[in-house]
Amino acid sequence: MKINIILAGVGGQGILTIAAVIDTAALASNLNIKQSEVHGMSQRGGAVQSHVRISDKEVYSDLIPVGKADMIISVEPMELLRYLPFLKKDGLLVTDSNPFLNITIYPELEELYTEIKSYPNSILIDAQKIAKDLGNSRATNIVLLGAASHQLPLSDESLQQAIKTLFERKGEKIVAKNLEAFNAGKEIAKEIFSKKVVL
Repeated sequence: MKINIILAGVGGQGILTIAAVIDTAALASNLNIKQSEVHGMSQRGGAVQSHVRISDKEVYSDLIPVGKADMIISVEPMELLRYLPFLKKDGLLVTDSNPFLNITIYPELEELYTEIKSYPNSILIDAQKIAKDLGNSRATNIVLLGAASHQLPLSDESLQQAIKTLFERKGEKIVAKNLEAFNAGKEIAKEIFSKKVVL
């Protein structure tokens, strides 16, 4: 078993947190993991990406080759498109629909959405609104992790325990809100894929 994940977004959107949850759950599941350096963190709003590789065998490189990513999880739709060359033919795309408008020539949103939806394995959701409705707008990244979780080689229990471990110092309320965000993402992904099934 091996899975390659690219995480993308901009500084301040919680890319490292997604990686930390996945890493913690993988280690608790006795799996091997390699994670690349995250770029762009020094600038809030700058592009950030990380490669995460999980396997039941030893992982020798932390970088994912072009065309070998099983999934891309992005907290920003345009950042998702930057990494499409890395995606496998049947790979999964998961992204928030909300743009981070930090450039003057940002593409038309409908064009972005059309490109993302052209991939059969895509989840384009307003994760920001879901998180806000749950009372924690900062949990957008955890909503997206929940939406991608059905294709991770990790149990819900291991991921939820990782969330508890990483957020426990912030208090029970924050832990609970992040668990709610994870479960909300999981449910919306299930709903999206149930509608895509052709009978």
